[in-house]
Amino acid sequence: MPRRIESVVALLAPGVFVVLWASGFVGARLGLPYVEPLTFLTLRMAGVIVLMALVIAVTRPAWPSARAVGHSVVSGLLMHGGYLGGVFVAIDHKLAVGLTALIVGLQPILVSTLANRVLGERVTPRHWAGLALGIVGVYLIVQDKTVGGEADTIAWIAIVTALLSITSGTLWQKRHGGEIDWRPAFLVQYGAAGAVFAAGAALFETGRIEWTGELVFALAWLVLVLSLGAIWLLYFLIRRAAASRISSLFYLTPPATAVMAWALFDERLGPVALAGMAICVAGVFLVNVRLRTT
Repeated sequence: MPRRIESVVALLAPGVFVVLWASGFVGARLGLPYVEPLTFLTLRMAGVIVLMALVIAVTRPAWPSARAVGHSVVSGLLMHGGYLGGVFVAIDHKLAVGLTALIVGLQPILVSTLANRVLGERVTPRHWAGLALGIVGVYLIVQDKTVGGEADTIAWIAIVTALLSITSGTLWQKRHGGEIDWRPAFLVQYGAAGAVFAAGAALFETGRIEWTGELVFALAWLVLVLSLGAIWLLYFLIRRAAASRISSLFYLTPPATAVMAWALFDERLGPVALAGMAICVAGVFLVNVRLRTT
């Protein structure tokens, strides 16, 4: 990528990533009434695999070494398989969506704690303050949705798996994925995750699919915009920035999702949620701003 274009992409990437990542919840809401979660994810992975195979056939990138392929498999199992599968299964097993978002919202705290030990990144008191503001903001946004629910043991296991998977996947990709061309990396990662989803769907689901316009649109959106666009931006950011700074962007997902839900589904945005959104923005600013004294 030319340096000038890369600079523009780097400037716009964080904001675009937050919007695209948040839109995934809208896509899930549109599609899940018509298909079971692991079957839905299998279809999504299959669509991405086909597209990436076409891209590779046309552009013919250099294929990575066996070791690099192994790292991509691990990243795919963690960042796609464990995270997406855990979130979808948890919601399917009656864990409240707000509580699901709050638990996964702990990811930046875990990444910042582990980045110092695993990657040698310096986490300053200012970073900790920003991350603390972020978790407070996430709590305020979802606090009125976290009560109730009929979650079973599987739901709790699934959401903890999702949290640990996205945390460890971010660190793994940061440490081992920087030199792997994104095209074969995506093919390997989505292939590994798709195999897990297909096996899970075959073992635990009926395979029922009700093909509707909403499902087709949701599937196309998740394949093209989320699995290709948003994930490419995430890996672009991982290569350029510290893991703790990237993870702080996930704090902006709940407020962005809340705005989308208000606009599309007329879901209420109360004063507490708006205050939480403002606190999230302040926390991300503290983590990402560059000061001469740090």
